[in-house]
Amino acid sequence: MCKLKVYKNSLLVGLLLIFAPFVSAEVMASESKHEFSSVQIESMLAKADSYRLGEAFAKVVTNIQVYKKGQLDSEDYYHVYTRPERKSLVVFKGAGQEGQKMLMLQDNYWLLMPRSRRPIRITPMQRLLGGASIGDVATLTWSQDYRGQFVASEFLQDKLAHKLQLQAKTKGASYQKITLWLDAESHFPVRAELYLKSGKLAKVAHFVPGLRDQMLFVEEMVLVDSIEAATETRVRYESSTAHQLPEKFYNPAYLSRQSKMDL
Repeated sequence: MCKLKVYKNSLLVGLLLIFAPFVSAEVMASESKHEFSSVQIESMLAKADSYRLGEAFAKVVTNIQVYKKGQLDSEDYYHVYTRPERKSLVVFKGAGQEGQKMLMLQDNYWLLMPRSRRPIRITPMQRLLGGASIGDVATLTWSQDYRGQFVASEFLQDKLAHKLQLQAKTKGASYQKITLWLDAESHFPVRAELYLKSGKLAKVAHFVPGLRDQMLFVEEMVLVDSIEAATETRVRYESSTAHQLPEKFYNPAYLSRQSKMDL
């Protein structure tokens, strides 16, 4: 009787070992099929945005470095003033760029040169430096500019992440489609594939975590160009402070008259 019991236990263990991979795969598959409501997805995206954007009204000192084959090739600084309703003012701080400004009002973008009184209409895909475009630096608000859809839960960088497919709400968005991975627990952004209107992959973004005032935030966004794979652009958010500019600064006619501004 004892031998029969041992035999049955051994048989049970053997069966568990044989079918364990299939059981775990089934569990992962069922987990990946988990659906989230639109409200839950909006909450995830808003949380992900908070790691990058911070305050609703803010001044973000941004440093962009371009590396080619692992070597620093160029570098510039920008002061970015953000506010709700997709409004941003970018003040160029690099050598030889004094007085240059870029204004974004929802889907409209203007470049303002110090010796020109006429604002120049531009697109969000116009490049600033390396692989970083105007839209990358001015604003990229996932929760406001995109509709998200859950795709699957999968492991990325040894952590479980939620894979979301984002579709732009407006034609003026920097990218019409984004595949975004968020940490399943904290909803911190991990990776994003950024697609052009044509459907072509433009670049892949990786998000580097950091701590500011003991709070988790995106310290750096690393952009890898899909064409120039040897070129890497690092967008570093050196500081972010609450700062509210008067409404007049978000008027292209007013800005065109201000050749010098201490911002």
